[in-house]
Amino acid sequence: MTTLYLVRHGETVGNKSQILQGQTPGELNELGRKQAREVMEKMRHEHIDVFVSSDLRRSMQTCEIIAEPHGGEVITSVLLRERDWGGFTGKFIPDLQDAEWPDDIETLEQMLSRARNFMTWLRVSYPEQTVLAVGHGIINKAIQSVYYNKPMNKIHKMGNAEIRVLLL
Repeated sequence: MTTLYLVRHGETVGNKSQILQGQTPGELNELGRKQAREVMEKMRHEHIDVFVSSDLRRSMQTCEIIAEPHGGEVITSVLLRERDWGGFTGKFIPDLQDAEWPDDIETLEQMLSRARNFMTWLRVSYPEQTVLAVGHGIINKAIQSVYYNKPMNKIHKMGNAEIRVLLL
C-alpha cells in the first residue's frame, strides 16, 4: 500500500486577491510561505520516501519548503496541475458568479481522469512507499473524489497548506 500525504499549496498572491489562477505559475505570498514552513515542521519527523509537486510554481515552492529537512528532491507532475480555467484564467472570481462559462474550461471528467492517472502512477511507481504530494484545490478534490468514490461536490475543499492522508 502507498501512503499519500496530499497537500494543497500555501496561500498565493492570487488567492489573496481572489484571482482565478488556473494553470498559471502563481507565487506564494508571505502567509503562504509561513503555511508551508508550518507543514514542514509538522512533517519534519515523518518518514517520506518521495516528494511530488504540480509543476506550477506555487506548488513547487510549497513542496520544496516541506522537503527541506528531508533533503528530498522534488519530482514534478503535470497530472497535479490545477484545473485549466481557459478564458476565466486571470479573472477576478467575484465577477464570474453569473458569467457564461467559456468552452475552453477543462471538464470535470478530464480532471477525474487526471486524478485516476495520478493515483495509478503513484501505485505503480511507489508501491509500499510514503509520498507527499503538493497540488491545488480542485485537482486535490478530484483525487479525493476518485479515492472515496464520491462526486466532487461531496468532497470538502482543502484549505491552503492543509494535509489529508490517503492509503492507496
